[in-house]
Amino acid sequence: MVLVNENYLRLQGRYLFSEIAGKVNAYKVSHPEVKMISMGIGDVTRPLSGAVVDAMHKAVDEMGSAKTFRGYGPEQGYRFLAEKIIENDFESRGIHLTPDEVFVSDGCKSDMGNIGGILGIGNIIAVTDPVYPVYVDTNVMDGRSGPQNGNGSWSNIVYLPCTAENNFVPALPEKPVNIIYLCFPNNPTGTTLTVDELRVWVDYALATGALILFDAAYEAFITEKNVPHSIYEIEGAKRCAIEFRSFSKTAGFTGLRCGYTVIPKELVIKSSTGEDVTLNFLWNRRQTTKFNGVSYVTQRAAEAVYSKEGRAQCTENIAYYLENASLVRKNLLDMGFEIFGGINAPYIWFKTPNGQDSWSFFDRMLTEVNLVGTPGVGFGPSGEGYLRLTAFGSRENTIEAMNRFQNWTL
Repeated sequence: MVLVNENYLRLQGRYLFSEIAGKVNAYKVSHPEVKMISMGIGDVTRPLSGAVVDAMHKAVDEMGSAKTFRGYGPEQGYRFLAEKIIENDFESRGIHLTPDEVFVSDGCKSDMGNIGGILGIGNIIAVTDPVYPVYVDTNVMDGRSGPQNGNGSWSNIVYLPCTAENNFVPALPEKPVNIIYLCFPNNPTGTTLTVDELRVWVDYALATGALILFDAAYEAFITEKNVPHSIYEIEGAKRCAIEFRSFSKTAGFTGLRCGYTVIPKELVIKSSTGEDVTLNFLWNRRQTTKFNGVSYVTQRAAEAVYSKEGRAQCTENIAYYLENASLVRKNLLDMGFEIFGGINAPYIWFKTPNGQDSWSFFDRMLTEVNLVGTPGVGFGPSGEGYLRLTAFGSRENTIEAMNRFQNWTL
C-alpha cells in the first residue's frame, strides 16, 4: 500500500490564485457576454522587449547548427549570465559577488519553495502577515507548520503582523525563530522598508543566528532613494541572508521563466552535531541532483535584458506599469479608499469599504462590476478586510477599471 505525504493533506484544496481562477472561470461560463478585467493575479501583459526577442532568435539559430548546438548546460546557469547579473544588479551598488554564488533558475517561486529542502524540519519560521502564500504553503508541505488554527494560521509558524497601525513595518519576533521570510517591495501590500529598517533585521539575524530569505522580485520598481534594492546593501547580510530575484515582472518573463538565487559562500549554518555547513555547497548539491538548469535560449534572452537596448526597453515597461499603479492609486484615493503601495511596487493594497470581508468584496467586484482582485485574507489573517490590485494590465483596461469603480454603488 502506498502512503501519501500527510502534510499535503493539511493544505487547503486549492492554491489561492487557482481558487480565484476557478471562481472567475465559473462566472465567465454563466455570463459569456461580460468583459472581465483582471487586476488579480500578477501576470504581465506587455510583450517581451525587442532586444530579448532578437537574442532568443539568435540562440535558437545556434541550437539549429551542429557547430553551435548545446546540450545539457550547467545546472547553476551559464557563466555569461551570472557575470551580467553581478555586474548590473550588484557591483553597480557596491556589492561584490562571484559567479558561483549566483544560481540561475526558473524563478523565485520555485527556489523559495525548494530552499526548505536543505533546511531542517525542526526550524521555526517567521513570516510577515499578510504574506505571499508560497512561503507558508511550502513549509506546510515540508512539515514545519504544525496544525492549523481556527483563523487559518498555523501553530508552529510565527506571524509578524504588518498593518496600517505599524505602517506595514514588521516588528522583530517576540520568541526565538530560525528562518525569516522578508519580501520588499512587498507582495501583496506594495510597501517597502528603508535602509535603516532593513538593517534592524540583518542585525537581529547576525545576533541570533537566524537565516533571512529575502524576496527581491520587485526591486526594479523602486522609485524612492532610501529603499534598498538588495539586502546585501546592508553590512553583514552576506553572513545571514539568501536573496531571490526574478525576470518575470521586470522583463516580462512570466511565461518564459527565469530568475536567480544568490547564496554567498560565507553563509554558514549548523548541523545537528554543531558542525558548520555552507549553504552554497548544499544548494549546489541540491540543484545538480534535482534540476537540469534553465535552457540556453532562455538564458541568452535574460542576458539581453542587461544590454543597452534591453535595459531601456525593460525600463520603459516598468514605467508603464508604475504609471498604471499611480493611476489606480489616485483614483481610489479620490474615492476615499484607504490605499497603500503603488509607489515602489506594482501592487495597490486597499481597505474594503464599510467593514466588508475580503471574499465578500471580491465576489461583489466580480459580479457587480466584472473586476477581479485578490482577497487580502488569502495572504494571511492580517489581510482580512483588504484587497490587492495589480498594475500589470493594459492602460485601456486600467482606465476602464477605474471608471467602473467610480460608477459603482458601494
